[in-house]
Amino acid sequence: MELSTRSGGDVVPKIAAVVGFLVVVELTSGVIQGYFTPLYTDIARHLGIHDADVNWFEAAQLLVSAVTVPVLARLGDIVGHKRVLLLSSAITACAAWGVAFAPNFWLFLIAWALMGPYVVWLPLEIALVHRRTKGDSSRTRTAAAVLVLALEVGVIAGALTSGALQPVIGMTGLLAIPAVAITACFVVIWFGVPETPPTGSHRLDLPGAALLCGLLLAVMAGLMLVRFVGPGSPWPWLALVVGAGLVVPFVRHEMRHPDPVIDVRLLRERRQLSVQLATGLFGFSVLGAQIPLSTFARTDPDVTGYGLGASAGGVSMLIGGYVLSMGLGAVTAPALAKRLGEFGALAVAACLVALGYGLNVVSHGSVVGLLVNMMIAGIGSGALVAALPVAAAGAAPASHTGQMTGLTNMAKTVGGAIASSIFALCLASAGQTEDVGDHAPLGGYLAVWAICSATAVGAALLLWRARRVSGGPEPQ
Repeated sequence: MELSTRSGGDVVPKIAAVVGFLVVVELTSGVIQGYFTPLYTDIARHLGIHDADVNWFEAAQLLVSAVTVPVLARLGDIVGHKRVLLLSSAITACAAWGVAFAPNFWLFLIAWALMGPYVVWLPLEIALVHRRTKGDSSRTRTAAAVLVLALEVGVIAGALTSGALQPVIGMTGLLAIPAVAITACFVVIWFGVPETPPTGSHRLDLPGAALLCGLLLAVMAGLMLVRFVGPGSPWPWLALVVGAGLVVPFVRHEMRHPDPVIDVRLLRERRQLSVQLATGLFGFSVLGAQIPLSTFARTDPDVTGYGLGASAGGVSMLIGGYVLSMGLGAVTAPALAKRLGEFGALAVAACLVALGYGLNVVSHGSVVGLLVNMMIAGIGSGALVAALPVAAAGAAPASHTGQMTGLTNMAKTVGGAIASSIFALCLASAGQTEDVGDHAPLGGYLAVWAICSATAVGAALLLWRARRVSGGPEPQ
C-alpha cells in the first residue's frame, strides 16, 4: 500500500486504512495492560505464591521493556517498522502462551518478562505513520490520538472481560485469552500493515546495543532492588554505580559510530532533548502513581484517619475514570496543538497533570473529589502519551524516527522505575511517627502526589522553553 502523491485527497483514505489496522494492534496492547489487573490475586493463588511476590512480574517486565525497546525501535528504522512489529508481536505471543501454560512461578515469571517487547508497538506505529505521511506532523498527531484512544479502550475492555470471566472459566483458560488476542494481532499486522522502506544500508550497532543493554540492565536492576531489599543494602547502589560507569563509554562509542543505536548527537537539538527529558519526568506520574492511588483509596479511614475505605468497585471507578479521561486527552490533543503549537499544547497538558496531582495533596477526602482530580491529570496524561512520541519524530531525521520515538518510551520507563523506587521509600518511611499499623502513612501519599506534581511542572517548563526556542508553532 503505497502513498499516492497526486493529491492530499488520495492520501487520507490510505492512511486511514493503515491506522485502522494499527488500531487493532493498540487494542491488543490495551488488553495486555488491563486484562491481568483484576486477576493478580488469583494468579498468586494459582502459582502458590504470596501476593507481594506479584510485584516481581511488573519489575521483570519493565526490565525487559527498558532493555529491548530502544534496540527494536532502531532496528525498525533499519529493516522496516512492519518487520519489527511482526518480530515483537511474535515474541509477545509466544511469551503469552508460556504465561498461560507455565507450571510454576519461575517459568511464569520468565514468560511474563518476555512479553515486555509489546511496549515498542506504539513508537513503531507512530514512526511508521510519520514516514508514510512524509513527515506531516498534523496527520501523525491525529493518528497517534486515535491509537492512544484505542489503547485506553483496550485497557478497559481487558479489565472488564477478565473480571466477568474469572468466576466462569479456569485459570489456564483465562490466561490463554490474551495469547489468542496477541496471535490474532500478529495476523493483522502480517496482512494489513504496510511496510516502510528501510533507510539505506544501515546496520545495527551491536557493540552500542550491548553497552546500552548493560547500562539499562544495571540501572533498572538497581532501582528495583531499592524497592525489594531497601536502600540500606549495598546491592542496589552497586548496580547503580555499574550503570553510571557505563554511561561515558556508551556515549563515547555512540559519538564515534557512523550509525549508532542511539544517536546522542540528535539530543543536542533543543526540542529533541526537551521532549526526552520531559518524557522521563512524565514517567513518574503515568507509570509510578497508580498503585499508591489504589492503596490509598482502599485504606479504611476508621482505622487510620485517612483514606477512602473504597471497595474494589470504587477503585475500579477511579482507575476507569482516569483511563477514560486519558482517551479524551488523546483525542483533543491535535486540536489543542493547532491552536497553541505542538510544544505549547504539550506544556499545557503537563500543567494539567501537575494541577491534578497538586489537587490530590490538598483535597483527598472523598471518592468524587479524588476522581475529579485524577480525571484532570488523566486529560493531560492522555495528551502527553499521544503527542510526545510525535514531537520526538518531528524533531528527528526521517532515518531516525523509530529511534527517537522508541527513546521516549525508554525515558518514560526509566522515569517510572525511578518513581516506583522513590515512592516505595516514601510510603514505607515518610510517617514513622504515625500509628497506622501496616498501612502506609498519609505523609507518604502526600509526598507521592507532590513529587508527581513537581515533575509535571518540570516537564511543562522544559516543553514551554522548547516552544520559545523553536519560535512557537512548528512548521507542518
